[in-house]
Amino acid sequence: MFVASWLSALTTLGRGEIGAKGRKLFSLSTLVIALSGCAVTSDPITKAESTQRSQQDRVAMFSQQEPVTAPVGLYDAMARALKYNLESRLKVMVNALAQQQLELARYDMLPKLAASAGYVGRNNVSASSSRSINTGSTTVPYSTSQDRDRDVADLTMVWNVLDFGVSYVSTKQKSDQRWIAEERKRKVVHTILQDVRSAYWRAVAAERLLGQIDGLIARVNQARDASERMTQQQVGDPVEALSYRRALIDATRQLEEQRRALSLAKTELATLMNLPLDTPFKLALPSSSEQIVPQLNVDPKTLEEAALVSRPELREQDYQVRIHAAETRKALLRMLPGIELSAGGHYDSNSFLVNNSWADVGVKTTWNLFNLMSGPAARKTAQANEQVAEIQRQAMSLAIMAQLYVARANYNESLRQYKTSAELRDLDSQIAQQLRNRYQANSIGELQLIQGELNALNADLRQDLAYAELRNTYEQIISSVGLDLLPKTLPSDKLVDISNALRQSESEWQQGKISTLQAF
Repeated sequence: MFVASWLSALTTLGRGEIGAKGRKLFSLSTLVIALSGCAVTSDPITKAESTQRSQQDRVAMFSQQEPVTAPVGLYDAMARALKYNLESRLKVMVNALAQQQLELARYDMLPKLAASAGYVGRNNVSASSSRSINTGSTTVPYSTSQDRDRDVADLTMVWNVLDFGVSYVSTKQKSDQRWIAEERKRKVVHTILQDVRSAYWRAVAAERLLGQIDGLIARVNQARDASERMTQQQVGDPVEALSYRRALIDATRQLEEQRRALSLAKTELATLMNLPLDTPFKLALPSSSEQIVPQLNVDPKTLEEAALVSRPELREQDYQVRIHAAETRKALLRMLPGIELSAGGHYDSNSFLVNNSWADVGVKTTWNLFNLMSGPAARKTAQANEQVAEIQRQAMSLAIMAQLYVARANYNESLRQYKTSAELRDLDSQIAQQLRNRYQANSIGELQLIQGELNALNADLRQDLAYAELRNTYEQIISSVGLDLLPKTLPSDKLVDISNALRQSESEWQQGKISTLQAF
C-alpha cells in the first residue's frame, strides 16, 4: 500500500502536478519504506532443515571413497588418511582458494574500463537566458540547446600508473600468500602421517592382544565364580578364600584397564582414515620379521641443516618476510605522484549537437599530499614488521633445532625401553610356560597360573606399546626435519600408488638418502 502511494506520488511529481498534500504523502511513504528496511529479520533454522543438512553432510563426508576390501597396512592407512581425511581436504581447498585469489588480484593491474548507456529525460524544456556583465540587460527570448529526451552512452578507460605499481606489489604478496597456503598444507600432511603412524601401531597392539585379554578375563571370571561358591559353602580358611577372590578381582581390574586403553586405538585410526566408525576392517598385522627396529642412519648435523631448510614453518616465515618487505615498497610508492591516462568514446542523441559521437583522451597528475605526510611513518611501520618477521623466523629456527634434539633424545630413550621390554617379555613368557607345566602337574594353584599369564600378557602389551612408541619417536624425527615422504608427482591418485610412493620414500629415508626427500 505504501509502495503504491510512493510510486503514485513520484508519478505526480514527474508530471509537475504534486501539491502540499502529495508532498506530505510522498515524504511519509519514503520514511515508512526506509524504516521497514531497517526492521528486516530472518527466521531460525528449523529442525527439519538441520536434519536435512546432517544427512547431506554424512553422505558428503564418506562419498566417493574406495571401499576397504583387504586388511589395512601402515602405508594403506597413511594413503587413505592423505586422500580422504577432511582436514587434509580442507587444506587442499584453502590452497586452491589462495590460487584463485592470486588470479583475481592480477586483474587489479589492468586499466579501469567503464561502460554506461541509458536514457535521460526531463518533464520540461531545459531553457535559459543570458545577462550581459557590462550593461546588465537580459537576452530574450529564452533558448535551449538540449532535447527533453536523449539517449547517451559512454565507454571510458582510465589507467593510473601509481595504482598499477601498487597493484603489482599486492599481486606479488598474494602470490606469496598462495605459497604460504602450500606450506601449511605440507604441515598438515606431516601431522596426519605422524598421527596415523601412532594410531596404527597402537591398533596393531590392540588387535593382537584384545583376544588374549578377553580369553584371560573369561578364565578369571570362572575362577571368581568357583571361589565365590567355595566361600558360600564355607570350604577352607575364609581369609584365604577372600584373599584369593580379591586377587582375582584385582587381576580383572588390570585386564579391564588394558582393554580400555587399547579398545579406542582402532576407532582413532578409522577417524584419521575418514571411515564411518561402524565400518568393520582388519589390520594387516606385520610378522616378527617385518616388525624391524628402525635405525637412524643420518648424521645429526645433516638432520639439523635439513630441518632449517625444509620445515614448513620456517619457509612460511620466509614468505612472511617477503610480504612485509613488499609492504615497505608499497608505502614508498604511495608517497609518489600518480600519472592518470584516460581515453573514451561518447554518444549523445541530442539533436542540437553537431557531433553526436566523439572520442577524447587525457593525461593528468594526481598526488595525495596526505600520503606524502604519512608516508615516512608508514615506511617505518612496514620496516618494523619486516624486522619482527625476521626475528620470529630466527626464534622459530632455534625452537626447531631444540625440537629435533628432543626428538632424537626421545628416540634413543624409546629404543632402550623397547630393548628392556623385549627382554622382560621373554622372561615372563618363560615363567608362564613353567607355571603351566607345574599347574598341569598339580604343583600350583590356578591363581598362580593366572597371575603368571597376566604378567606375560602385560609384558606382551608393554613390548607392543614400546614398539609403537619407538616407531612414533622415529617418525617424529622425520616430521621434525620437515621431509616430504609424499612425492610432488604421483602416477595417479589411487590409494595403491600413494601407498607405494610412501613406502618407497620411507625406504630411502631409512637408507640415509635424505637429499631425495627435500621439500624443493
